[in-house]
Amino acid sequence: MTNAIRIHETGGPEMLRWETIEVGAPGPRDIRLRQTAVGLNFIDTYHRTGLYKVPLPSGLGLEAAGVVEAVGEAVDWLAPGDRVAYGTGPIGAYATRRVMPADKVVKLPDTISDIAAAGMMLRGMTVQYLVRRTFRVEPGMTVLFHAVAGGVGSIAVQWLKALGATVIGTAGSEAKLARARAGGCDHLINYREDDFVARVNEITEGRGVPVVYDGVGRDTFMGSLDCLTRRGMMVTFGNASGPVEPFSPVILGPKGSLFVTRPTLMDYTATREELEATADDLFGVVGSGKVRIDVGQTYPLAEAAQAHRDLEGRRTTGSTVLIP
Repeated sequence: MTNAIRIHETGGPEMLRWETIEVGAPGPRDIRLRQTAVGLNFIDTYHRTGLYKVPLPSGLGLEAAGVVEAVGEAVDWLAPGDRVAYGTGPIGAYATRRVMPADKVVKLPDTISDIAAAGMMLRGMTVQYLVRRTFRVEPGMTVLFHAVAGGVGSIAVQWLKALGATVIGTAGSEAKLARARAGGCDHLINYREDDFVARVNEITEGRGVPVVYDGVGRDTFMGSLDCLTRRGMMVTFGNASGPVEPFSPVILGPKGSLFVTRPTLMDYTATREELEATADDLFGVVGSGKVRIDVGQTYPLAEAAQAHRDLEGRRTTGSTVLIP
């Protein structure tokens, strides 16, 4: 038996239930994992509210670190006692123990703690595909990244600086701007108080930026299009302020023949080879010291509902980790 957070219907944080469930033996290609740290991500709130549909009842969470307790007979590259982590699911990470496919986890280097891993796998691999594959940032580029004080944003700023980019970042409070400034962001904008479009055009002397990375969604999407240079790319990868309203692609032509994409981590780690390459790149920049994982707060796993309230209320900074 083990404990897990589950939902039986969609809605607010009050839908999260702390339940006792059974965990059996792993199947031939599975492992049983004792989890030591669980990552909290905005996508968890999308599953909870029903914005992203999941069969009910359901667990929550896509990211965790832990220790292998048992392996299936067809798993020959992991053994009991191995430290592993994952960031692409399957859903159900909010648990003290679980059985899951072995090919979804990667071994953790000794230099990375379990809490850091739970705070970086989904977020860090998200940054990897955003800045290295969705739009490949090169030295000398100036980019706009929204919500730079959050878990993804704090990793992105450091990684972009390591690549030689100039980073314009936005956040919703002075405290968050100060945190992003300490992380190395070059130009900071309070998007709740300032006209970020005007500020970006001022910073770039009217040229705009070749790419905008936007995990905020509805509040910043349309303005972000006006920050792009000709043939620039809008990368919308999250909905922290709500989903983007429908728009006509006709507007992209007059704004400079713009590109818009809505990528997901799962499509960039669809094969075992892609998953390992993405994780290895992340482990490399963290291990080198170029990227530091900022775990801003931790909560007991049983108090996941409060963690959801704080995340949605924009009261968190950096990564949030739930402790089983």
